[in-house]
Amino acid sequence: MTTVPDDKAISEAEMEARLHGICFKTGPPRRIGVELEWLIYDPHDPARPIEATRLEAAVTALRGLPLRSAVTFEPGGQVELSSLPADSLTACVESAAADLVLVRSVLTGLGLGLAGHGHDPWRPPRRFLSTPRYECMETYFDRRGPAGRSMMCNTASVQVCVDAGHEEPGPLGMARRWRLAHLLGAVLTAAFANSPLRQGRPTGYRSTRQALWTAMEPGRTHAPADGRDPRTAWAHYVLDAPVMAIRDEQAPWTVPSGVTFRQWARTGLPRPPTHDDLDFHISTLFPPVRPRGHLELRMIDAQSGADGWIVPLAVTVALFDDPEAAETVYRVVKPLAETAGARPAPGNPLWRAAARHGLADPELRTAAVSCFTTALDALPRIGASPAITAAVAAFTDRYVVRGRCPADDLLAPLTGKEGRS
Repeated sequence: MTTVPDDKAISEAEMEARLHGICFKTGPPRRIGVELEWLIYDPHDPARPIEATRLEAAVTALRGLPLRSAVTFEPGGQVELSSLPADSLTACVESAAADLVLVRSVLTGLGLGLAGHGHDPWRPPRRFLSTPRYECMETYFDRRGPAGRSMMCNTASVQVCVDAGHEEPGPLGMARRWRLAHLLGAVLTAAFANSPLRQGRPTGYRSTRQALWTAMEPGRTHAPADGRDPRTAWAHYVLDAPVMAIRDEQAPWTVPSGVTFRQWARTGLPRPPTHDDLDFHISTLFPPVRPRGHLELRMIDAQSGADGWIVPLAVTVALFDDPEAAETVYRVVKPLAETAGARPAPGNPLWRAAARHGLADPELRTAAVSCFTTALDALPRIGASPAITAAVAAFTDRYVVRGRCPADDLLAPLTGKEGRS
């Protein structure tokens, strides 16, 4: 029997108890965070693949920086900065922005730059990192088609992290925030869609990144089924999701086919799963909202410009953590459930419209105008700096009230119009 030296085997009942206990940590919403993914590119020739030696030099240099954020790298060489939890929006922005200054300075010295796009508009997917995790992930996703490889190597996002909320009902309650995230998420997808190109050509989507997630395996990238309390829904989702890899310290990892974690636990083959296996399994699940004690909102494309990421962070935090705004925006997005229907995000009609049309979709545009107006009213109440509020106001005027999103700027030179592609 193969072994993994982590901890003792875990029973199915222990798994459910662990999932209930670790994934939603309730209390007054207080802390926020942001995870910023970026494409690394050559500013002199954006379509040129970066040589492995140049990426390796960049990785080494960035890992040596005195950053407050954790720095990691995605399979295609994308860099990710994960901020420490902050007690205010302004503190979160200032900390991440200071780290980005250091990162950009180092990359500039190496003749490289950071590009904020949800999907690489220039280059085909190419895996840079060779680790057992990513080798298994590539094998697993290749069984279904090319979307998984593109997701791994060619996408980048702004992921906003907010607390799960109160145990009790109300605008800041956990169940309400979970529901809000899955409806507001479509509005955020549409408003910040910024990935309409693949290898220089329009894909037919404002957010190609979101279209990739929709095309991938539903049991791993779609939301849990609605209708249950969040803890129960998540526990069932995790245990009924297929296992991506079974790790082994002495041999190559195996990639099962169609075996759920629950089935692995019940059969105990090729060995019983452990606590660490469950934690690893959770890390291979990519729904649009992932509970990690807090809520990790994963649907926002990376944004262009040095400070473009600030706007989705500010809007999301304002709408989740200001009680008045949370109540208002929930009433705004609740009717979107009728369009969404019974299918989980992002595979339902609401989320598909957001990925394809952005704010050219009339229903999403109307909702976005109300959401951004509500956020602008709330930002001073949560202590946002004037600069943050001004950035949100400028984005609202440039895009939201006009039914546009950043993807339209990239499409305009190719299509000669600002409407639907």
